Amino acid sequence: SSGTSIEQRPDYINERQEPGHWEMDTVVGKKRTKARLLVLSERVTRREIIIRIKDGRAETVVAALDRLERIYGAAFYEIFKTITVDNGSEFADADGIERSARRKDAKRTTVYYCHAYSSCERGTNENINRMIRRQFPKGTDFDKVTAAEVKRVETWLNDYPREILGFMSSAEAFKIAFDRAA
Repeated sequence: SSGTSIEQRPDYINERQEPGHWEMDTVVGKKRTKARLLVLSERVTRREIIIRIKDGRAETVVAALDRLERIYGAAFYEIFKTITVDNGSEFADADGIERSARRKDAKRTTVYYCHAYSSCERGTNENINRMIRRQFPKGTDFDKVTAAEVKRVETWLNDYPREILGFMSSAEAFKIAFDRAA
């Protein structure tokens, strides 16, 4: 399926009033290397999830979301209500992104697609990707980056005090929003 256009995304999501709506993108590494980072950014709390994936194939992205769904369990459906992505080929499998790996014939989330060549609709994510580039400059070979290094950057981002959150960290804001340790 070609997925649902961002034009059909409800206004309350655009207004960042309710947590549980994410932007997702990839940060690619050195030319001719396949591994990259899958980056999910929660729109209200600015919470980041960064996963190193082996390549940019759509099924690799779906498999990463399957793992995330298993980690979060039943809480996944409340925490990941929607995910907005660009039209990159890595996000081409809308059905796979939306389909639950835990519950037969059920959806785990709703995916919305930005207009072609328009990253501005995912402003949070684009800004975070710039912060990630401070840690992993262009030309980084993600085949050689360890899971621990990726986790360190994710933790740094989530513990960073944000002016937009009244100088709370994303980790604190997320814990309050979902009333649980994340």
